[in-house]
Amino acid sequence: MKSSPDPQELYRIAESQAGYFTARQAHAAGFSFALLNYHLKQGRFLRVRRGVYRLAQFPEMPHADLFVAWLAAGEKAVLSHESALALYGLTDLLPAEIHLTVPRTASRRLPGIRFHTARLHAEEITRRQGLPVTTPARTIVDLIRSGMAEEWVRQAIHQALARGMLNETMLREEAARRGGYVAQMILSPLEKFHAL
Repeated sequence: MKSSPDPQELYRIAESQAGYFTARQAHAAGFSFALLNYHLKQGRFLRVRRGVYRLAQFPEMPHADLFVAWLAAGEKAVLSHESALALYGLTDLLPAEIHLTVPRTASRRLPGIRFHTARLHAEEITRRQGLPVTTPARTIVDLIRSGMAEEWVRQAIHQALARGMLNETMLREEAARRGGYVAQMILSPLEKFHAL
């Protein structure tokens, strides 16, 4: 913790996270628990979830719910599955819960969040709109493994190909790496995509 509060540092942190920050981040910027509570009472900060706060004057941003869930889950969490698909704009489905993948040691329960446990490699994670998210290829694999209906997987693959988020080579490499049912589910839409 810094010896004195640095409001600009806290603002920089919050600005990169749609106006949100954690108690831990505030502490690192020099805000003691008492000072954090003082700013809450003054209306400068708003508590949105246990351990997660928002700058009161910061404008509402898109995907605020995703930022809050990610911050509540911890820095090792990564948006995944249906939530990643929605963030990429590759589906018309609206997930009922926010899906996050965490390392096996970080799993916990939080209302409105569905946790998946997996070891993600660095090349399977990217950032989109300031949020850590599984890559489109990893997202497709996760959706197949979780049992998403084939029509929705096919739609996601077609959309990703049409928007240049994935290409045929990437998908074929992913299919070769995964094998079995996952490979079949990846390759089947490719054949249909070429037929269009």
